[in-house]
Amino acid sequence: MSITVKFFASLRESIGRADCQLTADGIATAAEAWAVATGGRERPANTLIAVNMEYADGEQAVKDGDEVAFFPPVSGG
Repeated sequence: MSITVKFFASLRESIGRADCQLTADGIATAAEAWAVATGGRERPANTLIAVNMEYADGEQAVKDGDEVAFFPPVSGG
């Protein structure tokens, strides 16, 4: 199984990389992809998730070839 995980903005800075490729089996959801990609780091509250460029939640199922992206919450003003 191969899943591409991308981190944007402040998440990229805090994790120290923009993306990674996961080859681990047993990743069934976007939340599990986060856990594996970050070594179990707690996901910040209100982190936005996209699977294959469509907004999703942590329980979104993922499969071989998917791209999972994590974005910090956006505020304007």
